[in-house]
Amino acid sequence: MQAKAHGEAQLTKALYAHAAKDLRLSGCELDTPKAGEVLVRLERGGICGSDLHYFSHGGFGAVRLKEPMILGHEVAGRVAELGEGVSGLAVGDLVAISPSRPCGTCSECVRGMQNQCLNMRFYGSAMPFPHIQGAFREAIVAQAQNCIPADGLSAGEAAMAEPLAVVLHAVRQAGEMLGRRVLVTGCGPIGILTIMVARRAGAAEIIATDIADGAMSYALAAGADQALNTLANPDALAPFATGKGTFDVQFECSGAAPALAAGIGVLRPRGRLVQLGMSGDMTLPMTQITAKEIALVGSFRFHEEFAIAVQMMQAGLIDVKPLITHSFPLADYEAAFATALDRAQAMKVQLEFGAC
Repeated sequence: MQAKAHGEAQLTKALYAHAAKDLRLSGCELDTPKAGEVLVRLERGGICGSDLHYFSHGGFGAVRLKEPMILGHEVAGRVAELGEGVSGLAVGDLVAISPSRPCGTCSECVRGMQNQCLNMRFYGSAMPFPHIQGAFREAIVAQAQNCIPADGLSAGEAAMAEPLAVVLHAVRQAGEMLGRRVLVTGCGPIGILTIMVARRAGAAEIIATDIADGAMSYALAAGADQALNTLANPDALAPFATGKGTFDVQFECSGAAPALAAGIGVLRPRGRLVQLGMSGDMTLPMTQITAKEIALVGSFRFHEEFAIAVQMMQAGLIDVKPLITHSFPLADYEAAFATALDRAQAMKVQLEFGAC
């Protein structure tokens, strides 16, 4: 972090996406924390699927980069400075920073749907314009209420609070898990965490599918009863199509239309499909959905689940350490993103932020 002359803002390094395949490490201004804010020196930041979409394609679905944007929303670091009136945090505390910043006053927030906030400022999002700048930077000023103490965890574990919160919200959307037969399609980090949370919530049987062999071992280690490669064996789910289907719940974590359709084919009547994966619009087999009375439910982001995710990791109820396969210094961001795109070797890749 570079200090400037008295009265001027300090600079900190940040990782910007300018367009597809165009990442640049450059300076951004670092403000002094105001009332209710804290300055956090970041230590770890996880590369998410959305970061990979911005890098690979310049966006996802209809969302496009229209200006340079700092990437990143899975971050943790140590409190370096407290703004006026901040309590419950101390300099040196390790915190997981929730990237979700709802306004609290719009109609959706007022009715308790903060994840649907009309004025959401979610770190690293090109959905609005001007874009909401992200958190892949050496230091950041954050709202104190978004900084959840993560004592007892490593910075890498704390940075996993965001994807775990996404999954906790999704499992909530699915309803009762006790004794349910569950299908998880897509075994990236979100899919693997879904297996862990569904099992913790009481799922009786979990079958996982993916098209990459490397994901199979992670799925089994996370608690899946079977892990099926549907690329190598397109009929792998056929045994579960008995009658009108045998699964109670499908968590669709890939964003791939074939996985969605295959899951609907093996859901039993009045089964529940929870869609997490986002990679653009998909065609739905509406005749099957209608005839089998399938409940199709979206799952988008989270709110109070973020603090619960930290607490679950602290209590040892969810162990995310096996998912963190690689870490790279911020300066090696090109190698980090290349590795994150290689599903044969990587699950969760994190960036390491040096001291400022």
